[in-house]
Amino acid sequence: MKVLLINGSPHSKGCTYTALHLVAEALNEEKIDTEIVQITADPVNGCIDCRKCFGREKPECILNDQVNELAKKLDEADGLVIGSPVYFGGPNGKLIAILNRLFRIFRTSSGSRMAGKVGAAVVSARRAGNTASWDVLNKYFGSSCMPVVPSQQYWNMVHGYTPEDVMQDLEGVQTMRTLGKNMAWLLRCIQYGKENGITLPEPEKREKTNFIR
Repeated sequence: MKVLLINGSPHSKGCTYTALHLVAEALNEEKIDTEIVQITADPVNGCIDCRKCFGREKPECILNDQVNELAKKLDEADGLVIGSPVYFGGPNGKLIAILNRLFRIFRTSSGSRMAGKVGAAVVSARRAGNTASWDVLNKYFGSSCMPVVPSQQYWNMVHGYTPEDVMQDLEGVQTMRTLGKNMAWLLRCIQYGKENGITLPEPEKREKTNFIR
């Protein structure tokens, strides 16, 4: 089993990476493979709603950039952790542009190719804005039928201006470790279910409410 961790910060070894690394270490200790992927400095477009990705055999965007590289890795992963710094009370805008396209190309007529993969969000801030950013990121999992992994008696966040600060946030560090352990546990439970004939429920034909009467 493998978990993909996306570092949505422009700093490859900053606070967000530090948090993700702690999660990855805990997963590795539980014999779960991990890969931390850094979003690149290359420009990235937001979704243009061309709908060319609909009906394709594999998740792929016509805007051929780092989104498609991430899609290949995510398609083979069993879990996903999204990490972001907090900018003006929200996640990194570039990361949001990437996620909007990434999750869109995994959509199918009956649901999402991500259904059944486990997900978690991790946020990092010097002081505030963590919970609002965390809420935004969790909505991607909810709209894709992905079980969301919790940690302990708080949300998945760390505080600090530098990686050294983050490591002094003992509660945050513990939260990241616990998140990794909980994700490993859930992945094993899902794997055990598959091996014993327990599969995802068959999706119903999707209904769409039209609020204009």
